Amino acid sequence: MAKEIEHIHWPDAPDMWMPYAPAIKVKGGTTVYLAGCTATPVYHSHPHVPEEFDGIPPDMEGQTRMVLENIKKGLDSVGATFADIVTANRYCTDLADQDSLNKVWGEYFGDNKPTTTTVQVVQLATDPRCLIEIDAVAIID
Repeated sequence: MAKEIEHIHWPDAPDMWMPYAPAIKVKGGTTVYLAGCTATPVYHSHPHVPEEFDGIPPDMEGQTRMVLENIKKGLDSVGATFADIVTANRYCTDLADQDSLNKVWGEYFGDNKPTTTTVQVVQLATDPRCLIEIDAVAIID
């Protein structure tokens, strides 16, 4: 069965732009789970070597762009695109700059509005300079 993804909105929902859908209904397809990505290289040393992360941008917009580029590599590896993502969790160390996050999010996701959860955390595991981490689930044919 070919996949069908339906973005569900409440019957009385106002007509406004939102970076997510309140619900998504999926029929068919194969589920792909994408691990959490930060603005660091996905493949890096363990234990961590801080110098490997010196290219991390200092701002939310730059880091969000690098995170989504890392996710794009995962999508590419399974023949998927951002249009195939149905849900994502966004972990931020400071929610004060959500506008920058959502601006870049809109550039990558376009008309696709996956369900999302956005949570503020004290620190991300990879490096203390990381401001955002995103994991996602995609449905492919």
